[in-house]
Amino acid sequence: MDEIYHALPNWAQDVLVTLGLLTPLLVVGLIVLRGFHVGPLLLGLLRRQVWISAVFTALIAVSVALGTGLIAQERGLRQGTARAADKFDLVIAAPGSEITAMLAAVYLQPSDLPLLDGATYAEIAAHPRVSLVAPLGFGDSWRDAPVVGTTAGFVDHLSEGLAAGRPFTAEDEAIAGARVALEIGDSFAPAHGVGDAAEHGAHGDFAYRVVGKMPMTGSPWDRALMVPIESVWSVHGLANGHGPDWDGDIGPPFSPAHFPGTPAALVRAESLGATYSLQAEFSTAQTMAFFPGSVLARLHALMGDIRQVMSVLAVITQVLVTAGVLAGLMMLTRLLARRLALLRALGAPRRFVFALTWSYAATLILTGAAIGLLLGIAASFAIAAAITARTDIVVAATLGWPEIHLVAGFVSLTGLLALLPAYLTMTRPVITDLRG
Repeated sequence: MDEIYHALPNWAQDVLVTLGLLTPLLVVGLIVLRGFHVGPLLLGLLRRQVWISAVFTALIAVSVALGTGLIAQERGLRQGTARAADKFDLVIAAPGSEITAMLAAVYLQPSDLPLLDGATYAEIAAHPRVSLVAPLGFGDSWRDAPVVGTTAGFVDHLSEGLAAGRPFTAEDEAIAGARVALEIGDSFAPAHGVGDAAEHGAHGDFAYRVVGKMPMTGSPWDRALMVPIESVWSVHGLANGHGPDWDGDIGPPFSPAHFPGTPAALVRAESLGATYSLQAEFSTAQTMAFFPGSVLARLHALMGDIRQVMSVLAVITQVLVTAGVLAGLMMLTRLLARRLALLRALGAPRRFVFALTWSYAATLILTGAAIGLLLGIAASFAIAAAITARTDIVVAATLGWPEIHLVAGFVSLTGLLALLPAYLTMTRPVITDLRG
C-alpha cells in the first residue's frame, strides 16, 4: 500500500489524506443518522435558535481563520524570500557574517560591511569561469529608496530587460525600480545615508537623471535606484575605479590600483558546477564566498521551528474553541431540553433525539469551518499585502493542502466530541424537562 500511495501524484496524496481525516466524521454521521430523516426538524431548530447558532458558527470560523491564515502566511513568506534571492547565484564579500552580507546584497538592508579591494575584485573578474561580476555599492538613498552603485550588466541580469528606457551610460544617469516614484526623465539628488540618519545635500548639487525603468521583480530591488558604481565612488571623494587613461566609458574593466573597494560582488559563473568551484576557490582568509540560497535555507530552517510553534498555537487555539463550543452545546441542550423532551413524549425514539442534537452541532461545526476557510483566504491576502508593503518582498500567501488537512482534522475531532452533549440530551429525564 505504501508503494501505491507514494506512486500517486502529490495532489492525489493530499486528497487521500484529507479524506482519511474526514472519514471518522463521515462514519459517525452514517451511524448516528441511519434510519432517521432529521432535516425538517434540524432546519426548524436552526431558525428558532438563529442568533445562538450564528455566535457558535462565528466562534468556530474565527478559530479556523486564525489557524489557517498563520500557517499560510509563513509559507508565503518563505516562498517570497526565496524568489527574491533567485538572481543571486553567488556573492563574494570580505570575511564576516554571511547573513549580514546576504541581507545587504540581496534584501538591501543597511549594513556596515568591510570592502573587497581592487586586487581581489580583479582576480574574480579575470577568472576564466566567471561570466558576470558586478560590484554593489551601498550607502546613499533618495527618500525611502536605496541608491545602489553597480554596473549595467547587473541591471540587465536582474531585470532581464528594462520595462522602459535604456541602460545608464554616464555617471549622472540612473535606472529606477518598478515601485520607485520616479519616471524616465525625472531627476533626483542622492542623500548620504539611509532613513532618518540620511544627510541631504551632503553631495552638493550632484543629481541623477532617470533613463530607464525596471520591470517588477518581486524583490526589494523594486524600490531601489541603480546608478553607475563610478558615481557612488566619485560623490564620496574617491577614485572612480579607472586609471588616468580612462576613455570615459563607465563599467568594467576597472583598474585595481584605482578601485576604492566594494562591500559585495555578485558573481555568475558559466555553469552550476563552475559556481560551486568558484565558491570553494574564493572561500579564503581574504574573501567570503557564499550562496544566498544556502544562507536562506538556514534561515528557513529556523522559520521551520517558528512554523511548528505557530502550528502548535493554532492547534491550541482550536482545542480551546472546541472546548468552548462543547460547553456552549451543553448549555444549549439545556435551553432546548423542553422541546426535545416534547419530541420524546410524542413518541420520538431516544436515538432520534440523539441524532437531531448531534446533527445540529455538526452543522454548526461544518458551517463555521467552511466560513473560516474563506476568512483565512481573505486574511492571508490582507496580511500578505501588508508584509509586501513593509518589506518589498512580494508575498503571495494562499491556502494550501496543509491548511485543509488542519481544518479536516479539526472538523472530525470536534464532530466526535459533539457526541457527548448529544448523549447527555438523550439521557435527560423527560418529565423533569417537560415541567421546565
